[in-house]
Amino acid sequence: MTSTRLALASAALALATTAGMLAVEATAKTERASPIYGVTIPDGYRQWELIAPAQEAEPLNELRAVLGNTTAIKAYRDGKLPFPDGTVLVKLAWKHVQSPEFEPASVPGAATTVQVMVKDSKKYASTGGWGFGRFIAGQPVDMAQHETCFTCHEARVKGHDFVFTRYAP
Repeated sequence: MTSTRLALASAALALATTAGMLAVEATAKTERASPIYGVTIPDGYRQWELIAPAQEAEPLNELRAVLGNTTAIKAYRDGKLPFPDGTVLVKLAWKHVQSPEFEPASVPGAATTVQVMVKDSKKYASTGGWGFGRFIAGQPVDMAQHETCFTCHEARVKGHDFVFTRYAP
């Protein structure tokens, strides 16, 4: 086999391998997408800036932290509503437990959910421009739970572009 043929065969194998890997990754990502909205957990979200912490009372009894991508952070800092397309918010939640070292303090216990909101006014026009995802242990919860996302946000925070969290400077 000539060096040109060998190089072409090697390049073809590399392309086929890459295409196969991308197809597997796309399938895996689709399987991890939320029902109805197709939202996934964003890569690298744990490095995003904190928008605000929160404490959820019983029955959930959770500590929460909402993070935002750069588009979200800029919108919050500029006081921009509605949020621009490309805004992504991620809420992390943990069971609220008493610190074993310092009794008056609360600390995160077991992780409960990761919730994601993605702003795309065209794709999610019927839900105020937002797509929703709720995940437990990295997997999306069922369709029934996702069917309640927008109705709750619409009923309570329509005047704040359907977003509960306020910026904690």
